[in-house]
Amino acid sequence: MMDWTDRHCRVFHRHLTRRARLYTEMVTTGAVIHGDRARLLGFDASEHPVALQLGGSNPADLATAAKIGEDFGYDEINLNVGCPSDRVKDGRFGACLMAEPALVAAGVHAMKRAVTVPVTVKCRIGIDDQDSESALDTFAREVVAAGADALVVHARKAWLNGLSPKENREIPPLDYGRVYRLKASLPGTPIIINGGIGNLAEAKLHLEHVDGVMLGRAAYQAPWRLLGVDPELFGEAPPHAAMKLALKSMSPYIEDQLAGGTRLHSITRHLVGAFHGVPGARAFRRHLAENGVKVGAGIDVLRDAIALVEEPAAQSIAA
Repeated sequence: MMDWTDRHCRVFHRHLTRRARLYTEMVTTGAVIHGDRARLLGFDASEHPVALQLGGSNPADLATAAKIGEDFGYDEINLNVGCPSDRVKDGRFGACLMAEPALVAAGVHAMKRAVTVPVTVKCRIGIDDQDSESALDTFAREVVAAGADALVVHARKAWLNGLSPKENREIPPLDYGRVYRLKASLPGTPIIINGGIGNLAEAKLHLEHVDGVMLGRAAYQAPWRLLGVDPELFGEAPPHAAMKLALKSMSPYIEDQLAGGTRLHSITRHLVGAFHGVPGARAFRRHLAENGVKVGAGIDVLRDAIALVEEPAAQSIAA
């Protein structure tokens, strides 16, 4: 998610689950090709498996950017054809491309020829006045025929005319059944469902119909849910038994980042939802908000904030 799932967020989430696949913010092909690649694409080795999400429509540029991403070590290249923001539409990438399945297919084909890692596509069930049955089937079959290894489908239409990006996340009705029908029509293609999924209990229900579930805001706003991913979905122990332990384990990473010039708030802004329904959670958030932004703030700010929370070191994991 743009401005949210940066490298610091992903390292935090990896301390909560070993098995979930992490995705970068969407990065445009132009930025990858011409920008500061170390800043845009650099990531910590602990993040694996991690996918690079690209935005673009020019097949040659997509191929070049995908190859750069693979060379950086990403485990997957994901083409975003679902973002509905105005700046995305004006740049001819994102959800507006669902009206041009042949162009998206050409981009997928070019990326597949350029890289050996999986190439996937994230899309909506349709845009504007499209018939989401026929339009999604046409789109999906074209990109799969071009070589897409999986589809991540947000189970809402995107209304590019009349709704803001925020409204596009809330107003168009969710149609999970449409994604289930897509999976039934493409049994050999991995289909991952996305959109409005709030917890692991809901994720389990979706997994009866599709191959995977993507959590976005539910994972970011309440990251404690990720502590349940490994035990609930994979039958494995989580990296840490409780959130306090996970946050404390991040100390070496945070100290290394601070030594390199990163401000503490750039990291701790992703941690404010770490505790939920736990005594001291509000004090934790307040302490980070008031002190993490100060010039020269150090790891002691996070340690002091953690000390305000009364969570037992080995609390049971909430899903």
